[in-house]
Amino acid sequence: MNSNATASYVLPLRSREDLSPGEFTDYLRWIAEKLEVVVVDASDEDVFSKHEAAWSDFVVHVRPDPHLRCLNGKVWGVLTGLSLASHDKVVIADDDVRYENAALTRAIDLLGDFDLVRPQNYFEPLPWHARWDTARALLNRSFGRDFPGTLGVRARLLRRMGGYDGDVLFENLELMRSIVAAGGSSVSPLDLYVRRLPPGTDHFWSQRVRQAYDEFTLPARLVAFLSVVPVLVFAVAQRRYPGIALSAGAMVALAEVGRRRAGGVRYFPASTSWFAPAWVLERGICMWLALGRRSCGGVRYGDARIRRAATPRRELNRRVREEVPAAGWGL
Repeated sequence: MNSNATASYVLPLRSREDLSPGEFTDYLRWIAEKLEVVVVDASDEDVFSKHEAAWSDFVVHVRPDPHLRCLNGKVWGVLTGLSLASHDKVVIADDDVRYENAALTRAIDLLGDFDLVRPQNYFEPLPWHARWDTARALLNRSFGRDFPGTLGVRARLLRRMGGYDGDVLFENLELMRSIVAAGGSSVSPLDLYVRRLPPGTDHFWSQRVRQAYDEFTLPARLVAFLSVVPVLVFAVAQRRYPGIALSAGAMVALAEVGRRRAGGVRYFPASTSWFAPAWVLERGICMWLALGRRSCGGVRYGDARIRRAATPRRELNRRVREEVPAAGWGL
């Protein structure tokens, strides 16, 4: 364990395979040389035991706290990790996130001035489906900010709030909204790049509808994506092919704007912008499938079914006013 650390790294984990051989353990060991590392492991017993044998000498390796259980297993892990973290500055990261020294140092430094730090992920390596999903990030960057798989937070504020709602699907947005609702300050530097490993192809396809479901908490995007398929069908029926081509070109141009912001050309190849029309069409189709899932009670997430994507800002603001004075974990 690193007794000289000034920040903590919380990693919620649930794996069907033993991750201890090879690169992942090397990464954890490297992080542990710099920060306190808390791995909250919800893997099956045989996998957990192998992880314990490999990692217990240099990380805090624990099961999720049953008292903090919620529908979203990742939030359960994060809340457990935050309850055990020794430091106020905490980096939360998925198991596919790979910080480098400069990005890690900058994220922690920013936590000296902000309660929430929102980096920008990029995929490396870049198989075709990672290029496809990168188009999503580029479009998000063209309008504002992307949604990463890692965040920096001040644990003190979250403890005062009593954590955040773990019965929602879009857990990172819930966390970000909760911090802001509680009066926390946030920063989203577009040039704070953090590498992320791409998923396998099967996992990529399995996440399409689940990720589209997140749009239910972003009304303007929800309406826009639900309109994609009807508008395209109408345009094809009317043989308005030049208009379709123009729209596709506009999507590529928007993605290119996002690619060029804040030095993004170094991390996002030009080919990723050309996937923007395909990604928009995919999201438009999956939105209707997500609508069907919502009418049937929500999306399967691990062992649970979750109906709510995230809590609306107005409701969060009300909750904070009414509940935060009495909240806290008593740590």
